Amino acid sequence: EYRRYVLPHVARIVDEISPLAPVINFATGNPELLPELAKTSAQVVGVDWRISIDDGWKRVGYDKAIQGNMDQAVLLSDIETIRIHAKAVLDKVGGRNGHIFNLGHGILPQTPVENAIALVEMVHEMSQR
Repeated sequence: EYRRYVLPHVARIVDEISPLAPVINFATGNPELLPELAKTSAQVVGVDWRISIDDGWKRVGYDKAIQGNMDQAVLLSDIETIRIHAKAVLDKVGGRNGHIFNLGHGILPQTPVENAIALVEMVHEMSQR
């Protein structure tokens, strides 16, 4: 149904935006649709937290950049747990070019701001080249 009723419209929208700006194609809760999302001309495919980033990238294909995918609920925990989860995502990416670190979906309203700031700092520290 996605392939028939949704993908043609998403692809058309992406095609019209893509010459003007880079596009990230993201559909939360749909890891089985990643290969379909990758069929558009979007430069990046977003991957939510329901699938490991390495498996998601295999499904998307390494010719596309990928964005994701730490579980946003982790930001409700302590700093050490956040570090462990951020490192796990980065380790699965393995330093491959084309990864944009992000949460697997939007930030939760009750997330402490200091935890979000700490995550950004951690990712910068752990991903320096």
